[in-house]
Amino acid sequence: MPDIHFDRYYRYDDLTRLLHAYAAEYPQLVQVESIGQSHEGRDIWLATVTATATGPADEKPALWIDGNIHASEVSPASACLYFIDWLTKGYGQDIAITDVLDSRAFYICPRINPDGAEWALADRPKIIRSSTRPYPYDEEPIDGLAQEDMDGDGRILFMRIPDPNGGWKVSSDEPRLLVRREPDESGGQYYRVLPEGRIENYDGVTIQMQRPKEGLDLNRNFPMEWRTEGEQPGAGPFPASEPEVRAVVHFIAAHPNITGGVAFHTFGGVLLRPFSTHPDDDMPAEDLWAFQKIGAKGKALTGYPAVSVYHEFRYHPKEVITGVLDDWLYDHVGVFSWTVEIWSPQRQAGISEYKFIDWFREHPFADDLKLLAWSDEKLDGQGYVDWYPFEHPQLGSVELGGWDGQLVFRNPPPQHLEAELALFPRWLLWHLAISPRLELLEASAMPLGDGAHRVRLVVHNSGWLPSYVTKKAMQRKVVRGVVAEIELPEGAALATGKAREELGQLEGRAYQASAPMGWTADATDDRLKVEWVVVAPEGGMVKLLARHPRAGMVRAAVTLV
Repeated sequence: MPDIHFDRYYRYDDLTRLLHAYAAEYPQLVQVESIGQSHEGRDIWLATVTATATGPADEKPALWIDGNIHASEVSPASACLYFIDWLTKGYGQDIAITDVLDSRAFYICPRINPDGAEWALADRPKIIRSSTRPYPYDEEPIDGLAQEDMDGDGRILFMRIPDPNGGWKVSSDEPRLLVRREPDESGGQYYRVLPEGRIENYDGVTIQMQRPKEGLDLNRNFPMEWRTEGEQPGAGPFPASEPEVRAVVHFIAAHPNITGGVAFHTFGGVLLRPFSTHPDDDMPAEDLWAFQKIGAKGKALTGYPAVSVYHEFRYHPKEVITGVLDDWLYDHVGVFSWTVEIWSPQRQAGISEYKFIDWFREHPFADDLKLLAWSDEKLDGQGYVDWYPFEHPQLGSVELGGWDGQLVFRNPPPQHLEAELALFPRWLLWHLAISPRLELLEASAMPLGDGAHRVRLVVHNSGWLPSYVTKKAMQRKVVRGVVAEIELPEGAALATGKAREELGQLEGRAYQASAPMGWTADATDDRLKVEWVVVAPEGGMVKLLARHPRAGMVRAAVTLV
């Protein structure tokens, strides 16, 4: 069995070893391949998980799952590993896992951005947003404060500096915590708070945050509504310009059997759905209804609320983000896609009602007390570090301390990691189980006399979703209908019909009413029939094939008597 533990975060070499160990241990279920290389030349590994005995992955409906596109968001890679572990151990033991892996496939890319994760997981971490490639300029910054572990303890905390014009003061209720200075307050002891780091070319007066040399955000580089650097910082010089994003886009485009996508990020404890750029009214109503049902199931299984990015997860009420993966998957590829923000320290601390982004701008001090108590009780006080003196090379005597963001906020603390990862597998499995699936209803041949035979093929969609998956896919015209093919024995000929017939789309059960009343009428839009007349004086065997890019493939053979 792969030697894996879910109370730690794995660096690249160990991640590589573990993925290949699963492929070696479960060759009938797991295949590992590189879909491209990162900026620094690391392979971007992808695991395909399906029961190969029932057919290859590319002939089955599939779900895309990824993680760690942002450098310091390392728990998403763990979520992917945990899911692979859960699937492989459950196959043959759990009927739901077995049924899905027999009929469908998962494409799992645990770490899209291996370079940035290596920096984040280093003994002395460097925290950047995403890729390590210099952007937009290949030059060293010369001014400003750069976040850095100044005292070599493996943490990047905060610095507090006495300043009569500072915006913070020590709380009278809990002296370890800082609170905002009142708008009209004066005459007290106040502090300026900055991230731990060094200040390049400090003039003794002014401090600005240094723009990082590595300014890319790979989750702004996808083609959907991509904007230039001046409009969307970090977006790159053109859509899919970065090798990591280009690898993902190429793989997904080359695998039309993908019926949905889930991208793991941190943090927030929320399931996010498109659009990022438009209100729900701009979405086909049927797609919105399906998104809401998928989200409701996600909330029931994970405890995470499911919300629209545009309506409930915006960094600023007047701004939107563009070029993100889930928007591209929905709007261009035409599949249901989600971003899962793993981990909510607020919820761990008993803060149940909060707005995900707005909370950081405005929340009651009682929430800070709850978080501190949680850190004391559950993290042995390591989440919030008491302020301690430090002699800073530019600022002189300061204090370091405050929240350890990498431990508390960016990812679950290692001792809480496995419990959080265990929330997702059932929803991921269910998300793929609802995909369209082409199944055979009838393959037959009836003698008509004089060597003629009527050959019939009937298929249906047994999945909940329609074969095209989304109405957006139909709008974009990105999904071909069911194609039926017939292969004749030697000496036979077609009297009627074509060797290849395009039959259209198949509906699913996604749009049924909640009860059979009113105008309910279940037409057979989930079935298709095709017939040929074959003239075969010597008889023989006819091979039949039906395929759909998203619903899979079925084969049959009938004997002409």
